[in-house]
Amino acid sequence: MDLDPVEQRVLGSLLEKERTVPDTYPMTLNGLRTACNQSSGRDPVMQLSDTEVTTALTKLRALGLTRVIHPSHGARQPKYRQVLDEVLHLDDAERAVLTLLLLRGPQTPGELRSRAERLHAFESLAAVDAALASLAGRAQPLVRELPRQPGRKEARWIHLLGQPPAAPAPAAAAAPPAGQADEAAQLREENERLRAENEQLRADLAEARRLLEELTAP
Repeated sequence: MDLDPVEQRVLGSLLEKERTVPDTYPMTLNGLRTACNQSSGRDPVMQLSDTEVTTALTKLRALGLTRVIHPSHGARQPKYRQVLDEVLHLDDAERAVLTLLLLRGPQTPGELRSRAERLHAFESLAAVDAALASLAGRAQPLVRELPRQPGRKEARWIHLLGQPPAAPAPAAAAAPPAGQADEAAQLREENERLRAENEQLRADLAEARRLLEELTAP
């Protein structure tokens, strides 16, 4: 499997939203593009177009990793879902780890545990290590540990589903304290989630109005 960065982002977003916003899953193209481009919980942040997301979905479907749900019962838009977890036989812990690695690139076990709260509740750091070891120990490994960087207590891990996107140049400004950064990221993620839910609800409301007009038309 050799997914490009856009395919990784699309697949990771589907995996994430299936757990975090199940009421709006499967996802419309518009909702999925918004999820791919959100600024929180993404590294790097992307600005994908509908065409790029659609192209990635077509390729992923050809690989047997996504499914399209065609419009029915008055719906006008197709929706999309992922089946990577079924294809790779992932348990919940493995699924959460792979989702985060697809969306945020290399991470330490500690980072994975703190960021996985809405995907899977890891009881301890050892549980994260166990999931990573399981993914790395497969006949076809899905993750790999990177050499530990100077000054870091933990080594970072990467997924092996494709080449990671190019890393952006480091910012010159000092990073905010960890507590403030985490709180700001949570607020941005909540805002993005609410925006995606609002867009989906607006689309559903438009569909309901159209059906009502058809039913009440003379």
